[in-house]
Amino acid sequence: MQACNFFSRVVNSTKTNARSFSRTLGAMVKVGDKLPSVDLFEDSPANKINTGELTNGKKVIFFGVPGAFTPGCSKTHLPGYVTSADSLKAEQGVDEIVCVSVNDPFVMSAWGKEHGAAGKVRMLADPAGIFASALDVNIDLPPLGGVRSKRYSMVVQNGEVKELNIEPDGTGLSCSLANKIGKK
Repeated sequence: MQACNFFSRVVNSTKTNARSFSRTLGAMVKVGDKLPSVDLFEDSPANKINTGELTNGKKVIFFGVPGAFTPGCSKTHLPGYVTSADSLKAEQGVDEIVCVSVNDPFVMSAWGKEHGAAGKVRMLADPAGIFASALDVNIDLPPLGGVRSKRYSMVVQNGEVKELNIEPDGTGLSCSLANKIGKK
């Protein structure tokens, strides 16, 4: 019963965040915008990571994917950031690299372990799509379970979006790849 109550509190707090963002944003995030402060989850529902706190005083690359363990995400997108993590941090002064997907935190954790992401890319879950909705990069993909995130990458410095790359069709693999970030 305690687990059910815990998950109920997580879902209810997430719904509150969704309502406040839908009233205030209403447009796709763009360069110069303040990153929405949203709770994501790392490894389990008990480990909340707030995007506002995460980016405070730091340079962070976020990249969003439609789903963990999907072919494009697993063969190209995530491995590219894992492989490039050290050079992105050294050459571009990046403090953190974060992968976000509309999945549960257990799936994101398992996916990260499978790809050797530990210490290179943080695997954060957006279970209800609140972050994707706040950025207005949500996309309805029924074959993947419904609402997911478009594929994107962005550089956020001290809470401000400095670079944003959203795939034109929402799912392709071109402008949001690791070898494209910071090249503008």
